[in-house]
Amino acid sequence: MSIIDELKQQIADNKIILFMKGSPDMPQCGFSAKTVQALKACGEPFAFVDILADPEVRANLPSVANWPTFPQLFINGEFVGGCDIVLELYESGELQQMIKPSNDN
Repeated sequence: MSIIDELKQQIADNKIILFMKGSPDMPQCGFSAKTVQALKACGEPFAFVDILADPEVRANLPSVANWPTFPQLFINGEFVGGCDIVLELYESGELQQMIKPSNDN
């Protein structure tokens, strides 16, 4: 399986997955930390991948999402965005609405 296929599989297998620098408990950049805070505030569990631990993921994920920077959030298989977009969605209440239905599946 190619790295692109592996990434697509991870995205498909997890209702909420964040590709970030570090881990939710130990973020390695401010943008990842802010994104984690918004996700945690929504109260739903989420999967994560530390892109710093795997250079192949870091190199190939931007082509999957067509997004150049990290973190990258996917909900229900769809790319949501990076830090700024996630924070805007959280502040408007849209992120909570996007996440809440995933509990019903």
